[in-house]
Amino acid sequence: MNIAIVIGHSRTKQGAVNKRSGLTEFAYNEPLALEIGEALAKIGHTVNIIYRHAYNQLPHDINTTNPDIVVSLHCNAYNEKATGSEVLYWNTSLRGKQAAQIFLDAICESLKLSCRGIKPKNLKSRGGFVLRNTDAPCIILEPFFIDNDLDLQRAIKNHYQFAQALIVAFEILSFVWKMPLTAQH
Repeated sequence: MNIAIVIGHSRTKQGAVNKRSGLTEFAYNEPLALEIGEALAKIGHTVNIIYRHAYNQLPHDINTTNPDIVVSLHCNAYNEKATGSEVLYWNTSLRGKQAAQIFLDAICESLKLSCRGIKPKNLKSRGGFVLRNTDAPCIILEPFFIDNDLDLQRAIKNHYQFAQALIVAFEILSFVWKMPLTAQH
């Protein structure tokens, strides 16, 4: 499988931050992406780690790698109290919806946070631009709320289980997508 793993945000605009630790979305997700990418490459997948240079160029940068699946790594943030895991997908993408559920199940099992569900998005939604403008099915992982100290502690404590769960989710997706689409439910 040809996989694009997008590191949410960038070195200069690092996304949401945990006030107590100073850890940002980008700082959390860059080593995670590299770790997962290395493990997936070792088992035979082609992996492209995508860094955001300009948001409006991101779909083009992703599409040049010709991936089968795009997984963008993010962290939620809201009010320092919200908690849980969710995965976003393009509202009309059946494969995106299927991938979102596979990854959400893996995330919830590994982090043991409340499952907030898979969320269909459109162009008016945050993340909709990238979800819509990639050629391959694309999902955005929001595994925990980085501004919630307890969520962040759980993500750090369960890092190994979380990384392994994402690797397994890619493997499951690779297997499922080899089946004819009409055989999938």
